[in-house]
Amino acid sequence: MIIAANFKTNHTRAATKAYLAKVTAYIAEAEISDEVMVFPPATALCRSEGDVTVGAQNAWPTDNGAYTGEIGTEQLDEFGIHTILIGHSERRHILGESQEVVAEKFAYFKALGFRIVYCIGEPLEVRDAGSETLMAYLAEQLEGIDLGYGNLVIAYEPVWAIGTGRVPSENEIELIHGALAKLTKAPLLYGGSVKVGNVAPILALKHVDGALVGSGALDPDDFCKMIATAKQINKQEV
Repeated sequence: MIIAANFKTNHTRAATKAYLAKVTAYIAEAEISDEVMVFPPATALCRSEGDVTVGAQNAWPTDNGAYTGEIGTEQLDEFGIHTILIGHSERRHILGESQEVVAEKFAYFKALGFRIVYCIGEPLEVRDAGSETLMAYLAEQLEGIDLGYGNLVIAYEPVWAIGTGRVPSENEIELIHGALAKLTKAPLLYGGSVKVGNVAPILALKHVDGALVGSGALDPDDFCKMIATAKQINKQEV
């Protein structure tokens, strides 16, 4: 499984360093074999530590240049970072990234061999319009994306569930992930109000290969509990 923490605009460099120290120590102590990722804010980017992969929440598709407020691969290379989130709903809906921009980023970082965690998800009005409308909306978010890329991870995050405490039913998650599994062999993560109290039944679903966690993972102790849950579920599947 893959358990990933997206800090968004949270934690300082010092807090991130302490977080990573606690998580890497836990992984070693508990002999965790699952893939663990942490996506800190740009000011706290650092080299991957132990068995935790540090990734970037965002970067512009360039080495360097005149892109105020952005970072490029020149900055990522300084820390040996080759993992990135692309297409997160907050980039799409708050910061206005179009599918064309998202696809351009994907193509650029794919060419460099990055591990890409590609995010898709729908707002509430789309979900309420029915399954056909929902799947068409998700299909639009896959336009220009190579679903056969070997370093691809897809994270399904319904927009209406992010940070709201609301989560789709297990059946709804399984239906979406099952449909996506017909399109790609990439690991499929679920995200959207994942927390310690609900991560177990979500991770146990057939087509769920892990979780992308936001606020529910800001506390390293909670994140370690989620990692432990993933390990336990893996044992049960053996």
